[in-house]
Amino acid sequence: MIVLGALTLICAIAWAYLAYMGWGMAHMDVGATMAVMPQMVSWGPIDVALVFAMWSIMMVAMMLPSAAPTILLFAALRRRAAHSRALPDVTVFVAGYVATWMVFSLLASLMQWGLLEVRLVSPLMVAASPVLGGGLLLAAGVFELTPLKEACLVKCRNPASFIASHWRKGMRGAFAMGIRHGLYCVGCCWLLMLLLFVLGVMNLIWIALLSALVLVEKILPNPRWFRTIAGCAFIGWGIALLV
Repeated sequence: MIVLGALTLICAIAWAYLAYMGWGMAHMDVGATMAVMPQMVSWGPIDVALVFAMWSIMMVAMMLPSAAPTILLFAALRRRAAHSRALPDVTVFVAGYVATWMVFSLLASLMQWGLLEVRLVSPLMVAASPVLGGGLLLAAGVFELTPLKEACLVKCRNPASFIASHWRKGMRGAFAMGIRHGLYCVGCCWLLMLLLFVLGVMNLIWIALLSALVLVEKILPNPRWFRTIAGCAFIGWGIALLV
């Protein structure tokens, strides 16, 4: 219950931050003066740091709910094995998981910076080129149908199998397990996260839809048909944008 409550609180704070940022983007007359909002153009190191924080918090909001089954099972097993040391181990497991998404967030922030400089992404964090939007949709759609996506998703969908295969003792082992689980999640979802550029990095409806897509893929008993539909939809959408 402590772990579940902590995860719920973290996700609530992250979504509240996204709502605040989304409101700022929708009301630029006010949002432009927000301390957490980067400059519209000509970014410097501080702006990149703000965007990195934004991506990191957004990844927590989007991915931590889908990782909750694995985290809760790890907590239960660690409590049985380590008793009073369970909570520190769970904490570093979550830290390892989040750390992998922070690395992705750094790369996404640098990518956004580069795309902004060449005017492929607008100052409102939306793809300014149908070639970029269509290309990302095509890539995400094709990836949904690949064996690599399936292999990574299997690890994310089966907490018991993952924990049994990668069980490590101690806090260092817990951190390594968290990183490993995070790598599998990044492996199956990184292209879906880049689709945020298509309709806007701070488009709350789009963020929620992609979060729901990730969650459904991980909890459906047999998600292959769902992934096929989603992949074909992305491919069709991408082709339409390019045409």
